[in-house]
Amino acid sequence: MVPDVSTGSSTLGLINYLFGKGRRDEHTDPHIVAAWDMAGAPDPGRDPTATYTQLARRLDHHVDLRTRELGGKQPPQHVWHCPVRTAPGDRYLTDAEWAEVAGRVVAATGIAPEGDDNACRWIAVRHADDHIHIMATTVRADGRRPRTNRDGWRAQLECRKIEAEFGLRRLKSGDLTAPRTPTGAERAKAERQGREETAREWLREQAYAVAAAVRSIDEYFTVLRSLGIQVRPRIGPETGEVTGYSLAAPGDTANGEPVWYGGSKLAPDLSCNRLRERLPTQELVDRPQPVADPAEPWHRAETAIRHAHAVLDSGDEAVAQGHLDAFGDTLHNLALASHGPRRAELQAAAQVFNRARRSAIRADHQAATALREAAKELVYATHAPGGLAVALIFAALHLARAAAKWHELRGHEQQTAAAEEAFRHLQTSYLQTAQPVLADLARRAPRATTASRFEQDLRTVLPDHADRVLTDPAWPALTTTLARAESAGHNTRHLLAEIAARRELDTAECPAEVLNWRITVQPNRRAQAARTRSTRITATVTPTPQPTSTSVGERSTERGRRR
Repeated sequence: MVPDVSTGSSTLGLINYLFGKGRRDEHTDPHIVAAWDMAGAPDPGRDPTATYTQLARRLDHHVDLRTRELGGKQPPQHVWHCPVRTAPGDRYLTDAEWAEVAGRVVAATGIAPEGDDNACRWIAVRHADDHIHIMATTVRADGRRPRTNRDGWRAQLECRKIEAEFGLRRLKSGDLTAPRTPTGAERAKAERQGREETAREWLREQAYAVAAAVRSIDEYFTVLRSLGIQVRPRIGPETGEVTGYSLAAPGDTANGEPVWYGGSKLAPDLSCNRLRERLPTQELVDRPQPVADPAEPWHRAETAIRHAHAVLDSGDEAVAQGHLDAFGDTLHNLALASHGPRRAELQAAAQVFNRARRSAIRADHQAATALREAAKELVYATHAPGGLAVALIFAALHLARAAAKWHELRGHEQQTAAAEEAFRHLQTSYLQTAQPVLADLARRAPRATTASRFEQDLRTVLPDHADRVLTDPAWPALTTTLARAESAGHNTRHLLAEIAARRELDTAECPAEVLNWRITVQPNRRAQAARTRSTRITATVTPTPQPTSTSVGERSTERGRRR
């Protein structure tokens, strides 16, 4: 059962909508099922002599008195509106049951506390099987305004209780950190234009993806404009600095004017203040120089993700929340840097994880700087050599699963569900990408004598896990990876011991795959040292060009959906 609280300023306008045919003639048999006084509330849906104006005057009675007290100044946003909808598949509720729901919601939100004779006037209108609209005018009989602080949150809590008592589908409780859902008008507009998502949803996705890639607020606005999005910064009169901003999607207009959405109205962590916490002002010259080794950004990202996994077990909630937010950026940039069929699943994982990246716990963004910087390097990374992309996806899906457990332990139901859904998308992407890579590695497996030697090394170093690794279907692929590591200068036994020490293997369903991807991202320190010496010599002769914000916009444009 989903409540959705909003406010407005036109009593008659909302009544016209509630008792009218609807924007698409979807309203059938609109009528009042509950009210502050069923005898005193004219019902245009049941009484042919009742008019919309009569009902509006009854509801506005206390508002009019208050307006006269204020010298003709009407109280602002005095119309309170809360649709309440059952979940798809829920049973049919009778008018009497909906009346009980409405009474409990207005009591819980402070509109009409139980037993309060001076409460606000309200009605509940039903015009469909699965929902009602509760409408109230927020001036009490004693002239005061009701205490409706956190009314949306309190309505949610009451609906969770109603679900349990009425035998309805139990939905996830929120914590006031969810983004605003599109209105019915926004969805209808998207449907008329043949789009699957509303302008609000599209802007939100683009804003998250761009914020993950850029390094400053100025660059954030620049890249958004390169995508055709209109940007309207709000400048502080005293400081002259940007204090907020609004965005408008290409072609999204009303009466010939762009439809603007404030950053915080798209999502709480897209406000200007929240963005500044993780996007400090930096000049482009501060960007890290492109590295000679194309594998280096992928190595750094995988290492940072593994570190984030350990952070979730540390007990510092602020630091953990900061890493989850940075992991959200990592997923967006991993999708941007990926190619082929896996990109769609990675994009889906990034989009749903946006809900899991924030909670009521204030994030320590500074503690997650390493992960965030590693994520931004992926924007400019070349195609991942070998199986590095697979290894990074493998690490990401395990972090998504850990994030789900972390949120679950803290009662963050919506975030838990979002992290679990992101995990499923990552798992699909991993299977799509890993199976051909593992098959190719198995096809290139070394001869039996070499594989036997690796088996002996495995039994010596990991005696408790050797049997499980050897019976894993990925063992032939692991022998190829071990042979390549040996050729690169690694000692097989030392490498296995180092890799196994990073994290336990007891809970690994496919231990050979785990070892394979950990070895894949294990850097060759000798080769790195050699490349570093070579790079230093070259740098004294040839300056290295730096990536620009234009390249971010070009790749973001490719990633963005067409409107």
